[in-house]
Amino acid sequence: MTILITGSEGYLGQALVRKLTVEHDVIGIDIRRAATQQQGYKFYEMDIRDPALAALLQQHRVSHVVHLASVLQASSDRERDFDIDVNGTRNVLQACLHAGVQHLTVTSSGAAYGYHADNPEWLRETDTLRGNKAFAYSYHKRKVEELLAEYRAYHPQLQQLVLRPGTILGAHTDNQITDLFKRKRLLAIKGAPSPFVFIWDQDVIDIIYRGVTHSKIGMFNLAGDGAMPIADIAQRLNKPLLVLSAWLLRWALRVGHRLGLTQYSAEQLDFLRYRPVLDNTALKLEFGYLPAKTSREVFEFYLQHHPEVVRAAKQAKEAST
Repeated sequence: MTILITGSEGYLGQALVRKLTVEHDVIGIDIRRAATQQQGYKFYEMDIRDPALAALLQQHRVSHVVHLASVLQASSDRERDFDIDVNGTRNVLQACLHAGVQHLTVTSSGAAYGYHADNPEWLRETDTLRGNKAFAYSYHKRKVEELLAEYRAYHPQLQQLVLRPGTILGAHTDNQITDLFKRKRLLAIKGAPSPFVFIWDQDVIDIIYRGVTHSKIGMFNLAGDGAMPIADIAQRLNKPLLVLSAWLLRWALRVGHRLGLTQYSAEQLDFLRYRPVLDNTALKLEFGYLPAKTSREVFEFYLQHHPEVVRAAKQAKEAST
């Protein structure tokens, strides 16, 4: 196969490059080259919105595309972020059709389901995608998936595999969720268990690899078995859990965001309160993949490789006593 990866220089992209280049020709595009360069693949500095993408796909006779590129952390320019995420994906789709690409894998997110009080206890792939407009990442993933559905209906010749991961953790992951774990105390909302589902990064890489090399199609949640309520996470981190009423936390977020003390605004309160909990039945039975680690085992693996997260909490607790 000849496989093109968008966002090839990111954490997952580089891991996937290493795995795929063993047996396949790999081309990577990103807005800049990774600091530590992998060998054995062709890299092009290119934005996913670049009209030249179609010609690049044609030039290398690309058969499979893995679309990883997206805005992971919202900037102050929401229109720009939307343009990259949604219009960038549209350009990838159009380029694939123009170049006769056979198969497209897209990493979406469990956030596409949205953060809602009436979410099912366990979300399945057949549940409606309702990504919240107040939370850019969630909303953009929803709009990307709506675009993908449109192309599936009108252009079935381009096969699609759409993956919706929960929170990805591994030995070297660093994201908005791991930032929460590093704080002195964890926040919770009264009456909301806020369970997290985790997926090991190596499981994600293996799933993408199998999906590409076997040209699998469909939509699949990516999560280890089970979930961890925020109270269990705080206990394992040996950190205090500050439980606030929803109205009080909304006020605190409004003030904290205005003062630059938190990246979350009051409008994003539901991000902490109504976390989407992903059912992985289809992944196991239809896709045919059993995650190597449960959600709790993924979290333990993360802590084993980030002992400073627990050590700092223990030292602070000892100092206070």
